[in-house]
Amino acid sequence: MRRTFENQVKEYEEEIVQVNRVSKKTKGGNKIGFSVLVVVGNRNGKVGVGLGKAPDVSSAIKKGVSIAKKHAIEIPIVNGTIPFEHKIKLGAAKILLKPAPPGSGVIAGGAVRSVVSLAGIQNISSKVLGTGNQASNVYGTMEALKQISARYYREKAIRGASKK
Repeated sequence: MRRTFENQVKEYEEEIVQVNRVSKKTKGGNKIGFSVLVVVGNRNGKVGVGLGKAPDVSSAIKKGVSIAKKHAIEIPIVNGTIPFEHKIKLGAAKILLKPAPPGSGVIAGGAVRSVVSLAGIQNISSKVLGTGNQASNVYGTMEALKQISARYYREKAIRGASKK
């Protein structure tokens, strides 16, 4: 018995950041495949990244979306922006994320823009200082958001404990 998915409402929006065609040299010739970097988010503080690999693009996208949903993280959004400035270096990627006043919009380039907009952040200023590699920049942005989230909730717990 097959399941039908027509009635399901999409929980996450998806955005394809990068599609790479890869090939492997084998005894029988070249084996061609695809690697797809996908960002998913609910525009309400939840965002994830996945890298899907398969012989065809559509299967790679499905795998990427599945992986991204499994690894989605919750991030704090305060007044439509991030709670504080954060700078990170991950591999060759150097990413700077800064909170922006209401009405500023998303001031970010390509890869960073897709992550922060799908996360639901309306006002943010960012700068990519290191590499132009989109995959590195996406992973760097995700790591920065994870660290912001951890610090925010840790400080919130400390403030909550000190009030008692």
